[in-house]
Amino acid sequence: MENLKKINDELKKVIVEQEELIEQSIISLLSGGHVLLEGVPGLAKTLMVRALAKTLSLDFKRIQFTPDLMPADITGTRIFNLQTREFELKKGPVFTNFILADEINRTPPKTQAGLLEAMSENTVSIDGEMHELPIPYMVFATQNPLEYEGTYPLPEALVDRFLMKIIIDYPSNNAEKEVLKRHHEGFSSIDLGKCNLERVYTAEDILRAREEVKKVKVEEALLEYVVNIVSETRTNPTIEIGSSPRGSIALLQCSKACAYYNGRDYVIPEDIKKMAIPTLRHRITLKPELELEGVRSDEVIRDILSKVKVPR
Repeated sequence: MENLKKINDELKKVIVEQEELIEQSIISLLSGGHVLLEGVPGLAKTLMVRALAKTLSLDFKRIQFTPDLMPADITGTRIFNLQTREFELKKGPVFTNFILADEINRTPPKTQAGLLEAMSENTVSIDGEMHELPIPYMVFATQNPLEYEGTYPLPEALVDRFLMKIIIDYPSNNAEKEVLKRHHEGFSSIDLGKCNLERVYTAEDILRAREEVKKVKVEEALLEYVVNIVSETRTNPTIEIGSSPRGSIALLQCSKACAYYNGRDYVIPEDIKKMAIPTLRHRITLKPELELEGVRSDEVIRDILSKVKVPR
């Protein structure tokens, strides 16, 4: 568990102030899930993923999603070799440990769906042949707010495959000043080699930690608490579509990983409360009239948490 804090410390060498982003990304890693990062360009989303991969000694690849990107550009294809007179598999960038799907909502749904099998099954089908992906495998997808020009809404099936949705806001003035100071002193986000990032975790460590997370104890009253929270999203009058049972599973997984991250082998109600917003905010759809009034899913989930009885 101490090494988890070391990951946090290493990431702070390149990321300023974004405590929630770092913590929730590590918890998602421990849970074996994928992450959707939302925020305007320039908030260090790409930098954080690159730094995390380096700290974990994992392979990393980045795909820039554009309107003309095709599914085969992600998964790969078979190319005819004139010398051997045979078709050979040319693997796409999806074959890696960490994949950054940058600005995923800049490309049409058909191409977005190219990640669906990889995210849900850890496999890729090319010309009817199934190929296993490396383990661990994790997708970090960044998206711009939908108000931005040239964006496509993500299909519900794809959104539901993300364990968490993390929203990144502008830094405080003090944090932005620290960023400027670091750049003034020679920091470059392009060259992470100069940041003295240490490799404090390996793929084997991650898989071992995931097994330990599975053993984290959860009392039956807390299981009922999770169910009650998610059930409320289906009956709340402000919500058009509530969370499916996959939301309950995600909340449970992340709560156990949160407990483990904080050095405990048992879940407490605060773990569940802490993980409710990032695991459920993208799994509910508010009524259109409320969205027009500026109501956000985070506010509704906070209201639900204030109403559902906490077990003692």
